[in-house]
Amino acid sequence: MAAAAAAAAAAAAAAAAEVPEVLRECGCKGIRTCLICERQRGEDPPWQLPPAKTHRFIYCSDTGWAVGSEESDFEGWAFPFPGVMLIEDFVTQEEEAELVRLMDCDPWKLSQSGRRKQDYGPKVNFRKQKLKTEGFCGLPSFSREVVRRMGLYPGLEGFRPVEQCNLDYSPERGSAIDPHLDDAWLWGERLVSLNLLSPTVLSMCREAPGSLLLCSAPSAAPEALVDSVIAPSRSVLCQEVEVAVPLPRRSLLVLKGAARHQWKHAIHRRHIEARRVCVTFRELSAEFGPGGRQQELGQELLRIALSFQGRPV
Repeated sequence: MAAAAAAAAAAAAAAAAEVPEVLRECGCKGIRTCLICERQRGEDPPWQLPPAKTHRFIYCSDTGWAVGSEESDFEGWAFPFPGVMLIEDFVTQEEEAELVRLMDCDPWKLSQSGRRKQDYGPKVNFRKQKLKTEGFCGLPSFSREVVRRMGLYPGLEGFRPVEQCNLDYSPERGSAIDPHLDDAWLWGERLVSLNLLSPTVLSMCREAPGSLLLCSAPSAAPEALVDSVIAPSRSVLCQEVEVAVPLPRRSLLVLKGAARHQWKHAIHRRHIEARRVCVTFRELSAEFGPGGRQQELGQELLRIALSFQGRPV
């Protein structure tokens, strides 16, 4: 029996050795898990998934409305969903391949829920509202053209990012990110994300009480709706709604206003079907801007960030 046990242990070790290192380690902590640690534990995740949102709406970039999904109780009904801007084909296939190649030249750090990450920014303690610039040398050189191009689009004028976070998602790791709101002490009004390598869905929810008023789903462009307001005739509890924002490959997403500050955003595990790299850029809040209480620190952070000499911190 001892010989059989030793042989089994050797076979298990050999099998583990055949698995790439990136699929044998994870960075999960607390209640968060990924496929790697779930398999290692050999048991169900030690946390309960929150109840699925009952009603699913899909964001339509042509109208700026969230429309009830087909075959749902609210098919054909919609509500305005401001604060989302989507720019398709922001980079070319060749630019996408080169960006990811350059990212892969630097190490990726293990992160929560099956993700890997690369950070270019100051070290921040959001709970204590403190930050350090030591080790921060700026955004990477390959982002210079991406940032320049952003400023050419309406709605992104004057966007000067002070932080860049690259996140690597993989279906083999069960990558995901829980619903959350980004910090508003340091990070400013606009969150900008570049979606690379595969399409996905950004899922948005809001925990506020009350109801959303619904109208018949519009078919016209936003400017055509100004003079034809449709009276609401149905409502749905806000806490039961999830809005799906489809993100095409190589698209640029901008969140601001209500979509930035009131609706939490997430990426569900089921929406990662191939490797995905997300590059998120964040600007400074008003506190660190001209006339703000920490204006001088903000100027220093921008000087470092826009030197484009950075490596992952």
